[in-house]
Amino acid sequence: MTDTADTTITVHGTVAAGFEGVREEFAAALAADHTEPGSQLAVYHHGRLVVDLWAGEGVDGDSLPAVYSSTKGAAHLVVALLIQDGVIDPDRTVASYWPEFAAEGKDGLTVRELLGHRAGLIWADGGFTVEELADDRVIAGRLAGQRPYWTPGTEAGYHALMIGALTGEVVRRVTGRSIQELFEERIRAPYGLDLHLGLPEELEPRYMAIRPAVATPEQRAEAAANPLDLDSLTALAFGFAEDPPLDLVALANTRAVRALGPASVGGVGSARGLAGMYAAAVSGLDGLPPLLTPETVAEAGRVRWKGTDVVTAQADPFALGFEAQQGHYPALGEGAFGHSGAAGSQAYADPVNGVAYGYTRRRFALPGGAAAENERLSAAVSEAVAKV
Repeated sequence: MTDTADTTITVHGTVAAGFEGVREEFAAALAADHTEPGSQLAVYHHGRLVVDLWAGEGVDGDSLPAVYSSTKGAAHLVVALLIQDGVIDPDRTVASYWPEFAAEGKDGLTVRELLGHRAGLIWADGGFTVEELADDRVIAGRLAGQRPYWTPGTEAGYHALMIGALTGEVVRRVTGRSIQELFEERIRAPYGLDLHLGLPEELEPRYMAIRPAVATPEQRAEAAANPLDLDSLTALAFGFAEDPPLDLVALANTRAVRALGPASVGGVGSARGLAGMYAAAVSGLDGLPPLLTPETVAEAGRVRWKGTDVVTAQADPFALGFEAQQGHYPALGEGAFGHSGAAGSQAYADPVNGVAYGYTRRRFALPGGAAAENERLSAAVSEAVAKV
């Protein structure tokens, strides 16, 4: 590994021989972002850490930012393990595990359809406080009797703040344990990952608070010309239709959310932690075997339904709770899977090429989801891997 630096912005960390181009793209991406750079990037190749970079005042490789929906990847890795163990059958109905869920015409929805964001439970009547959004059991209790916003199984729509509580309740009914407990016991602790679904108090000094986005004049003009329809499914799913609208930055920066680690958005971790989780899943890590069998890896990246998401109005196919990644990053191998996060984080496994990727940001990226620089960073990683 070689130390790295750049004359425009100081880049700290190391890259393995052959991955110098990734460092250059990381520096260039940060230099182009005038809203205050502050990011981490980590990449494993066949279980070996080959990129470990960070930049920004007050940011280091051990900083622990909120990773928002990249948390869903951690939560659904737990579900994938339980499916692999034969404990959960994805083609059984949710109600067969969780009888109360059958209310309001939800009795026929399968676990696989739930993982594909097809339940229609993107919010609940009456809304949620931040304290309620921190607690998956509270969310699940409210959603069990909720009338869905579309006929379950007929459409797919991103359950941004709800999905982890829904799948988590299935896990709880089957195992008697929470997703957070099982993630800690089966994944985080054995593999030594710096990724937490429930940040311990003693690690709070390492938390890197998320900062609000800074819009360019062009982005402000675009928002003014095309205001969000507060009656839309988009506004509903992200809490923007509430009065006052949900503040996603404040949500992640709330200690109760970090402490309980809600499985939709409450994870806290470094880029190393995110990439390490996917390396542990598909390649193994530090002498430990991979968590997933080849058959489960294939299933984790297999898309069963394609179409336009009725919440995001985008083509964002889900595979066993993970986002299919090849449509976002064409250089990845078939079956790549992972999950982005609202502040700009991205994390995925590319099993074909043996890559596990993790990226975090300190400042919220616009318009949300994986920050734009992930495209050039991912391409640089793929290019390096093709040559080594």
